[in-house]
Amino acid sequence: MTNTTEKYHFIAIGGVGQSALAKILAAKGFEVSGSDMNKSKYTDMLEKLGVKVSIGHKKENIQSGMNIVLSSAIKEDNPELIRAKELNLPLYHRSDILKIISKQYPCFIGFSGTHGKTTTSGMASYILEKINAHPAYATGGTVVGLDTNANAYKDSEIFVAELDESDGTIIKYSPDYIVINNLEPDHFDFYKNGESDLIKQFGIFFKNLKKTSVVFVNIDDTGVQKFIKAFPEGNYVTYSTKDKNADYFASDISISENLNKFKLYKNGELLSEIKTSIRGLHNVYNTTAVIAVLDKKGFKIDEILPYVYSFSGMKRRFEKVYDGEITIIDDYAHHPTEILATLNSAKKQTERKITAIFQPHRYTRLKALWNDFMKSFDLADTLFVVDTFSAGDPFDETFNSENFAKKINHKNVFYIKGTMKEASEEIFKKLKKDDFVLTIGAGDVTKIGGYLRDYYEKQ
Repeated sequence: MTNTTEKYHFIAIGGVGQSALAKILAAKGFEVSGSDMNKSKYTDMLEKLGVKVSIGHKKENIQSGMNIVLSSAIKEDNPELIRAKELNLPLYHRSDILKIISKQYPCFIGFSGTHGKTTTSGMASYILEKINAHPAYATGGTVVGLDTNANAYKDSEIFVAELDESDGTIIKYSPDYIVINNLEPDHFDFYKNGESDLIKQFGIFFKNLKKTSVVFVNIDDTGVQKFIKAFPEGNYVTYSTKDKNADYFASDISISENLNKFKLYKNGELLSEIKTSIRGLHNVYNTTAVIAVLDKKGFKIDEILPYVYSFSGMKRRFEKVYDGEITIIDDYAHHPTEILATLNSAKKQTERKITAIFQPHRYTRLKALWNDFMKSFDLADTLFVVDTFSAGDPFDETFNSENFAKKINHKNVFYIKGTMKEASEEIFKKLKKDDFVLTIGAGDVTKIGGYLRDYYEKQ
């Protein structure tokens, strides 16, 4: 990837992962184009960089001489993919492009795990931008304060990336620094046997690492503990909130409405007192992981601390949508552990009534983690369950939103059928002044917050 006359065409360029890679290639001087079914903030961002974006997938978008970049979501009947095969064009999965990009930089920092990889990759990218380290980066969401999910400079020497395990492609990468924040069963369409398959896949990834690669591990996580036991020979750096013998140990943790505060010890000695604007115990782990990586890389703690504090998170990660007669928070949580963490954060921030609006993401996930989801909403005073976002899964007659609402043992639960617009209209009728509302899920439930905001602003 040194000949900048090469052309790259991204099918579904508006996706967060695809758009990040497209932006980096465009920043590096390559000719980039792409298509998507809808315009979005990501396609707008790319067009400002000179990327040609076509709305709609059409065979006419494909021309000879192009390298075609696909995501796992692209089906065989996509007209652009069919045309690319007719022309015998090179086909790349987006993970292949990420792998190629990562090899262009002297230092590759990867963030992985079931939860927290978007926040940690975003935080690291934000800090490195703010201290003028000129990083290249590709994250799984928009970094608040940078207003982008990716960037690159001509003089970048550090590349930061979120490494997705959902489709098994994590085995393609070999970062110099890798964080494994946690390992918990998810993505059951790929990991049919849950945790055992996940640990096996991370084992393949681990064996493909360089001998010099440094592996940062959260030793409080049971999945990570099993991983370390299975693969004990790694160049591990440990972090913890429970084990003071960890290389990085977070202690004296205080979580309030406005900030997290804790003391961070390195090898038993106080490194610094840490303050962050992102709240919750899960963000103590996220913050510790990022500081550990940057500290090991040689950045001075005093240089990075102001930006550890000013980092205010990622879009759709406890993002405030509206604060008026009610408060609306939007969160991407779609796994029981993430939902518990989100509701715990809400409970620590407010004494108001908490209303959760939950959209299950994938029927396969809802089925596999049914009992865990049933226990995830105890902290919500009211629970609305909207129709499942299928993400390509076939409808499940048993494990669906309506049956979930019927069977969950919750004092105040409602199943709301229909589109997110229709659901928001029904939910609006039931909300009360001062409710603290959370829209929860990885699908289009995020639209409900905007609809509710509009209703209140028009009153």
